[in-house]
Amino acid sequence: MRIPLSVLDLAPIARGETASSSIAASVALAQRAEEHGFLRVWYAEHHNMQHIASSATSVLIAHIGAQTTSIRLGAGGVMLPNHSPLVIAEQFGTLEAMYPGRIDLGLGRAPGSDQNTMYALRREPTSADTFPQDVLELQAYLAGESRVPGIDAVPGKGARVPLYILGSSLFGAQLAAALGLPYAFASHFAPQALGAAVATYRREFKPSAQLGAPYVIAGVNIIAADTVRQAQENLDAVRRTMAVGLYGRGQSFTDEEADLLLRRGAGQHIDQMLTYAAVGTAREVADYLEAFRIEADADELITAHQAPTKEGRLRSVTLTAEAMGDDSV
Repeated sequence: MRIPLSVLDLAPIARGETASSSIAASVALAQRAEEHGFLRVWYAEHHNMQHIASSATSVLIAHIGAQTTSIRLGAGGVMLPNHSPLVIAEQFGTLEAMYPGRIDLGLGRAPGSDQNTMYALRREPTSADTFPQDVLELQAYLAGESRVPGIDAVPGKGARVPLYILGSSLFGAQLAAALGLPYAFASHFAPQALGAAVATYRREFKPSAQLGAPYVIAGVNIIAADTVRQAQENLDAVRRTMAVGLYGRGQSFTDEEADLLLRRGAGQHIDQMLTYAAVGTAREVADYLEAFRIEADADELITAHQAPTKEGRLRSVTLTAEAMGDDSV
């Protein structure tokens, strides 16, 4: 591809679907991405969200790995405050042993949950305060240089799974730069600080054993379809789903009721989240991605295909790949 592209799979559970069907759709999406030359597929850790099936991120990665052959797979990301560094080193060391050379580990600082969920996870509000130290402890386990006397990650010791820092603020950018790690910015849903964060990261970057020069991955939404009308219909459906997910308080809504939510203020918030979204035909999406890469100053784009159905997401991946291929016109 003219631009290195990856996929962020949000593992959505659509209306009327089950976790099982969502996971099957994730397998199909990874296989389609592999077929069309995408670099990697990442899955994000979410908890207590009724319409997302990626809570057990490492388990999902293991399942996808068994049904693909070459594409890189990873977390985008693991919310490290929810876990001990040793447990994550063991999980991703196990994945690396199963699928050598194919595993990534993206790390986020946000707990990614509300107060009740945090309690259910047995975490404290202050868990995120030690994120930099926890990253270093995790990195040491994976390098076989444990910071805790007498403790090794098995599997995991010496696996050297590549780490990525995820973020949507200057904090993550500064930490990634200080540690010499790649930086992935969550511009697919939190776009405000994209420019400032990337500039900070590139300016402050210090080379490390893992990485000699800055490497930026920027998130972008894609809704590619065969016609402009279909792409717009898919976008409308996605906006309704987001409105219900964010403001529906666990209730079921008709399309008309979801549209009312959008008109009453949810739409403004959702449109801000979708600031960076390529919507349209393959050619229009390709043009958008070319321009967005320059705006984001990114080395790689990770694409969240937001169509409301499995078939729509698969088609979006195919159209994007065809439009961005080296031999495309």
